[in-house]
Amino acid sequence: MTVYSYDPQSLENHGKSFYWASFFLPHKNKDAASELYSICRYFDDLADETSTDQSEKLKEEFEQICNRAEHPINKFFKNNNISIQVLGDLIKGLIKDQKLVRIETERDLIEYSYQVAGTVGLMMQPLILVNNKEANKHAVDLGIAMQLTNIARDIYEDAAMNRVYLPKEWLKDISIEQLTNSIQQIQSQMSIIIKKLIDLSEVYYQNGFSGMKYIPIKTRLAIFFAAKIYRGIGMKIKSNQYQYSNKRVYLNKFNKLWVTIKSLPEFIFLKRIYRSYTPIRESFQNENL
Repeated sequence: MTVYSYDPQSLENHGKSFYWASFFLPHKNKDAASELYSICRYFDDLADETSTDQSEKLKEEFEQICNRAEHPINKFFKNNNISIQVLGDLIKGLIKDQKLVRIETERDLIEYSYQVAGTVGLMMQPLILVNNKEANKHAVDLGIAMQLTNIARDIYEDAAMNRVYLPKEWLKDISIEQLTNSIQQIQSQMSIIIKKLIDLSEVYYQNGFSGMKYIPIKTRLAIFFAAKIYRGIGMKIKSNQYQYSNKRVYLNKFNKLWVTIKSLPEFIFLKRIYRSYTPIRESFQNENL
């Protein structure tokens, strides 16, 4: 059985886009963000530890953490003033992945994206010195935007693992067998769906960027670059005409450098460019703890 211990290399080894952006964080904040990533990775690995359903193990582990004040994860959350219930929401998302993954509606898609990524935005808030509750909805939306990008990038890979995160109401009569075996036959339909997903992510990115004003300047740059690099994956999918493929879209080091350089003028005028917040979803129960 996996036992948690902080892995300082976890961010570098597994979170390539976030690791790049972390170079722009002050050392203390980078270490805290790295530990949070290590905790999230621990639960991710626990969920995938075997091919069998790990739901009960995930629940039991979370319960043990909550009940043991000396547990390193519990101590990390208390020391950094992060609500442990938000971690519980993340685990609910991981438990959904243990079942047959079929998303019925767009609302279900957003709820899942909150659970596995919007929660990370919330948990990051104290680590980057944000203490205004008004920032929470922006942090959640930025996490959701990144997860929607993830889903757009990994449609084929997920389908190959019998996981479909695209809403059934979007897919209509497209089956999982077609997603894995009939790429060319469903190309035109899938391009429309992928465009819809990228367009939806854009609304959430705009909401995320409009909340950057709440982040202190010394930590704002790193979060901005992380978001722009992740968004860059979606923009690359767009430049490929939303093509559905079994090849994963990614940004290499040169692409990331170019996105970083190109984003600098936008960062300078951030508050002028992103002024408004578009209410597009319901609030989540633990969003404002």
